[in-house]
Amino acid sequence: MTIKQFFLTGTAIAALSTPAFAQTAFDDSAAQTRIDNLNESIADDLSPEVGTFGNQGRPLGFDGSLSLQANATSGNTDTATLGLGTNMGYYDGTNGYQVQLSYQYSEDNGTVSEDSLLYELEYTRDFSSAYYGFAKLQGTVDSFPASTSDNFLGLGVGYKVYDTRDLQWTVAAGVGYRVADLNGVDDLDEGALSLSSDYYNRINDVLSFSNDTDVIASESGTRVYNDLGLNVAMTETLAMRTSLVTEYDSDPAPGVEDTDNSIGVSLIYNFN
Repeated sequence: MTIKQFFLTGTAIAALSTPAFAQTAFDDSAAQTRIDNLNESIADDLSPEVGTFGNQGRPLGFDGSLSLQANATSGNTDTATLGLGTNMGYYDGTNGYQVQLSYQYSEDNGTVSEDSLLYELEYTRDFSSAYYGFAKLQGTVDSFPASTSDNFLGLGVGYKVYDTRDLQWTVAAGVGYRVADLNGVDDLDEGALSLSSDYYNRINDVLSFSNDTDVIASESGTRVYNDLGLNVAMTETLAMRTSLVTEYDSDPAPGVEDTDNSIGVSLIYNFN
């Protein structure tokens, strides 16, 4: 998702030997920050919008964000984490370009526990109000606990089936190629097919329904991700979302179930 802001933040946290109540007596921002983060997460869950379609809604020219986060503790434990992220894009009215990079590094008592880079480069072209084409290169590079990489190059087309105030449904299909270096274990070099569907239905002013599905099929197996959600605006101040997320792997590792299900409930009450 494109964040139409540019921001740079940094934090450094040091462990204190004083009692917890002594710290909170002078600084109550930790609780407020946690509440703000929770409210933001719930607000995202309750958002009735489906994913963007092609370049729909993108501003002309450049846009994007840059973020930095650093944390450190000392005392009984010595830890350090560093996170860098950028999401930059350009749109000329027909062609869209997007670059996303996320780097995470962490140490625990002098031992590296994470050193990873996630990247994604995407080109999107509008053919009409109902069709768009895309090409994408994405992957991960990890150096802990072993040097591994997983890269995918694909292209495809998206189609808008319905686009009304109460019903929105978009589908996309593509083909691609995956190359993975998993430290000599189950390395992959194969073609793949991807299918996706984003569906949203506003039943009335109180109730809305959404279902997002992603399927990736290749020689090594088929993976399906499905997010089914029900939003209920119970009053002007109380809203709830119930979701069922299902993940399926046709060829799981030995001893691992092929299907995972998780049920979530988000509830928010506004006193204002």
